Amino acid sequence: MSEQFKHLRDQIDAIDDKILKLVNARAELALEIGRRKNNGIVYRPEREAQVLARLQQLNPGPLSNERIAQLFTEVMSLCRNMEEPMTVACLGPRGTFSEEAAFKRFGSTITTLACHSIDDVFRQVESSHAGYGVVPVENSTEGAIGRTMDLLLQTSLTVCGEIQLPVHQFLMAQDAALSPIRKIYSHPQSFSQCHEWLNTNLPGVERIHASSNAEAARLASQEKNAAAIASKQAAEIFELTICATNIEDDPKNTTRFLVIGTQQVSPSGKDKTSLVMSANNRPGAVHELLAPLVQYGVSMTRFESRPSRTGMWEYVFYVDIEGHQQDENVLTALDLLRKKAAFLKILGSYPAA
Repeated sequence: MSEQFKHLRDQIDAIDDKILKLVNARAELALEIGRRKNNGIVYRPEREAQVLARLQQLNPGPLSNERIAQLFTEVMSLCRNMEEPMTVACLGPRGTFSEEAAFKRFGSTITTLACHSIDDVFRQVESSHAGYGVVPVENSTEGAIGRTMDLLLQTSLTVCGEIQLPVHQFLMAQDAALSPIRKIYSHPQSFSQCHEWLNTNLPGVERIHASSNAEAARLASQEKNAAAIASKQAAEIFELTICATNIEDDPKNTTRFLVIGTQQVSPSGKDKTSLVMSANNRPGAVHELLAPLVQYGVSMTRFESRPSRTGMWEYVFYVDIEGHQQDENVLTALDLLRKKAAFLKILGSYPAA
């Protein structure tokens, strides 16, 4: 039996030797491309999306496409870091879902800049203290994140990526028992996502809002008889015991995050464009706004209204469409839309998650 294992392990060693050489060869090529770039931009969302899509299409298994994406995201992250270290702003402290989304998109070699609010994420990128920011924009259970949408309307930054993150909520405290818990800290969104579980299992326990789930875990780590709803990583960071796992009411609970930066992203072949617009105040104006999309066969994946904050009962509409703003049909539709809208701002085109 030991000889049989030795033979298999020898094969694994030989494959590892090849992987080592090939990964380093890839890194050398990535560095050469970096040396030849004129604009110095290291992160190319469209190129990385194409790489992952091609590899997933070729993947014969047994590794899942999700694991292949995770593996090669790390490889690309290492190569990027050799060209230039990258700082990404996200909601802090350590252990937030925003940080988890940042690592999912950029890999583990980035430096995360922990921010105390979504506003601060925008400020850090706008002031060039971070190259990119990751902000939540909507949740499958609770809907849009209003503050992110308001800031997208105001900022000069561009949306250059999106991340879909399955969100699993964990109840954590200093001890595993539920009976001693007298208060629970968490972000308002997480309380909403776990509303029924809490009503069933911890009715009447005080719920206290925190600026983030990781901050909630930090607070719970300092108080006896206090708990937090946060990520598994937050429990590890703040050395808390997990009392209950996956307590979200919807097992498919997913949060969509946007990557914000200063660069315009080229087409990847499977893209999405986000925009915000307003209609003239007359009957049928909203219908007129949507007509160019229908006319040129542009599919709309999201349409949401929000107060414009410029006047009472005035609204803007946030729209996601399939395709890149450089695609011929999208470009033509947007040109026509620009003539019909009272206001139009293209937030960005980027690879669809």
